[in-house]
Amino acid sequence: MSGTLFCFKRNVLLQFWRYSSTTTKQTPAVYCLELVRKHDYENFLCTLLLPHETRAVAFPIRAFNVEVAQVKDQVSDYKIGEMRLKFWEDALNNTYKKNPPKSPVMLALYKILQKHSLSKHYFKRLIDIRFEKLHDYSFNDITAIERYAEYSNSSIYYLLLEAHGVTNINADHAASHMGKAHGIINLIRSVPYNASKRINMLPQDILMKHGVSTEAVLQGQSSKELQNVIYDVASYGKLHLDAAISLKSNVGKKANLIFLPIICLQKYLEELRRVDFNIFDAKLYRKDNLLPLYLFLKSWMF
Repeated sequence: MSGTLFCFKRNVLLQFWRYSSTTTKQTPAVYCLELVRKHDYENFLCTLLLPHETRAVAFPIRAFNVEVAQVKDQVSDYKIGEMRLKFWEDALNNTYKKNPPKSPVMLALYKILQKHSLSKHYFKRLIDIRFEKLHDYSFNDITAIERYAEYSNSSIYYLLLEAHGVTNINADHAASHMGKAHGIINLIRSVPYNASKRINMLPQDILMKHGVSTEAVLQGQSSKELQNVIYDVASYGKLHLDAAISLKSNVGKKANLIFLPIICLQKYLEELRRVDFNIFDAKLYRKDNLLPLYLFLKSWMF
């Protein structure tokens, strides 16, 4: 175990310190890395384990997503939220016109666009879906959640495939299912946080099916009925996750590690099952200090 841990430190943790050099000036690349580390830790770890060239592309992509995803939580007035999203929309347009604003994320993105042909369409979808949900956080059914996940998560996987130069139908299908799984499971994980802010994003049709009111969710108290709701939603996430696992075998070894977050999603679903789908159980929110090592070991067999 000690030898494996040393190998992990050498191959993964030292990558972080190399990016975070002792220079006092923070480069756009380091800014992106730090932003993802702070706000998207699991994907930060998974991205560190990508090959060097893909890693350099993946951090700006994920950092851009963090920036637009944070807007909802940073504002209380949706008008201000619209202005901030409009800033990112203009920044994206100008970056693709070779005139990036002096934003670390956009400067990093501009740099990688000199080497990689990444579809502006997918970045635009990350913004568009956040525009839609500024006014109304609710979802009528799982289909609406799947669409949200396709725009907000699958778009990232499509961009990562493009960065790898992978273009085939199996890869696209795998990315679509992976993004939907990621989005659905992220929604489940966010239930306690959203409840504390008086927001419910669980689908209304499944809540009605089990006789659970929105207010019951916002109260932050588990019940057998709410556990059944979480089970149903998690089942949709697992269906997409299983589909992604099945399809990724046809993507090719070169791009396999793009789908490493599968490990995190499987781990969370198993923990959720162990607490009988009680989304408010404290065990689900304990920090796993061994997660970096766990991902490193799994990556060798991925």
